[in-house]
Amino acid sequence: LYVDDKKANRLNDKAIIIRWHKLCKGTVLTQKYIQGGKLSKAELIFFNQTVNDYRERLSSISWFMRLLNEDIARRANKEDNCTGRFWEGRFTSQALLDEAALAACMAYVDLNPIRAKMAETPEESNHTSIKQRITHAKEGKQPKPLLRFAGKPRQTMPKGLPFELKSYLELVELTGRIIREDKRGYIDNMNLPLLERLNISPENWLKLTTQFTRVFHGAVGRPASQASYCENLKRKRRSNISNCEKLLA
Repeated sequence: LYVDDKKANRLNDKAIIIRWHKLCKGTVLTQKYIQGGKLSKAELIFFNQTVNDYRERLSSISWFMRLLNEDIARRANKEDNCTGRFWEGRFTSQALLDEAALAACMAYVDLNPIRAKMAETPEESNHTSIKQRITHAKEGKQPKPLLRFAGKPRQTMPKGLPFELKSYLELVELTGRIIREDKRGYIDNMNLPLLERLNISPENWLKLTTQFTRVFHGAVGRPASQASYCENLKRKRRSNISNCEKLLA
């Protein structure tokens, strides 16, 4: 998930309210505002605070997961004709601090069906972003709901993933072959442009893309990225630092 704080802050009050009303009913004041009613000075004070709250929630991963999980739970309980708790626990999230962490985590998630023997190839793996990307790539396009691949990092870098789509698809395909039970190890004499640029060895890449959630808990990135992250959040303890140094440095 990528949160675009700048875009959220650019939205005017009406846009924020309209978006929130697509998810929830809102308040009497927000409903009155959308219907064109005039708010008094006292009402405007409460209205502005509500808009600020909605703006923060609409750019919050926690609120995204809360509303998503709540909707799924209600649908499932209705389907099963039951009530009560549906999810085992809260979601977990990890901050991906640099290109190396991002590439490793993306490949780890995209290859889940391969590791679980639910699919033989990435293009056959349902409910994955890589299947969507492959389907659109056949037509020379990229799927609009997903963050675009913007190519290699450069000075005038547009918003998007800092890789080339072709390189990432080839990398996932090759990694999928490596982790199959009948083909343990890695393929010799294969050129991996993305790995070479990120300076990750094939051995470490295999571990990253099969054990990402086991070896990392919390923010993930190279030591320099970790230092910057902890400094910004005023954290003294750096989680995962040894594994980050070993696998990503």
